[in-house]
Amino acid sequence: MRLHVGCAMWAHPPWHGRFLPHPLAPGERLRAYASWCNAVEGNTTFYATPSRGTVQSWAEQTEPDFRLVVKLPKSITHERRLVGIDDELRTFLTAMEPLGSRMHALWVQLPGSFGPADLGTLAGFLRRLPTAHRYAVEVRHRAFFEDAGCARNLERVLTSAKTEWVPFDTTVFFQKRPGSDAERDAWTKKPRVPRRSEALTDRPIVRYLGRDDTTETVEGWRFWVERVTDWLREGRSPTVFLHTPDNADALTLARRFHDEARTH
Repeated sequence: MRLHVGCAMWAHPPWHGRFLPHPLAPGERLRAYASWCNAVEGNTTFYATPSRGTVQSWAEQTEPDFRLVVKLPKSITHERRLVGIDDELRTFLTAMEPLGSRMHALWVQLPGSFGPADLGTLAGFLRRLPTAHRYAVEVRHRAFFEDAGCARNLERVLTSAKTEWVPFDTTVFFQKRPGSDAERDAWTKKPRVPRRSEALTDRPIVRYLGRDDTTETVEGWRFWVERVTDWLREGRSPTVFLHTPDNADALTLARRFHDEARTH
């Protein structure tokens, strides 16, 4: 029973020289980040499968209980939509092997067009996955959030595969119009769906997007502090990722969330 908290990346220019040493060699960046947070989103793998040597470096820079939630490549999830991807998936999983226990879950982020009619494809894909890993699915089609029947059908598919449903909570962000360039950029890119907060496994994963204003971000995460402490009391071990549009203060915000949950 432990809370892990992290950010969307482990290298971000606004952090250099402020929170992290500068200059910093690429092979030391994750190590420096891990002095602040005990989890991170593996978004880089969405764009290309890294070499095994690169993944080995990630393992060497982190402790065994550090959590990487590693995103499957977009060629698998968005371009081929989980069909005809066995060889590419095998190559990806082989590349990830050096992470060992650090690979907390493989993250299947699906496009907004992947809807209820595609659940059969998702179910077949999950059935074929190796049982040695944990899996987590993020959906963005609004029907899964607005239609109770569609939500139940997705939950049945995920539960049967012992797979978590990853919510990306953007409700606070979309409460008012953007006020900065970073917020305007996020306004056009981030999913606008209702908040979901039910855990399907003992390792729930949450993504939360606040605002560039720290006060608004902190006020907006009160719901998640309550939910996370409930999960901890139930014996679950959640992972929470803190986002803001510019992520300039994400490291300190992650620590603050962890401290608030612990105090609560």
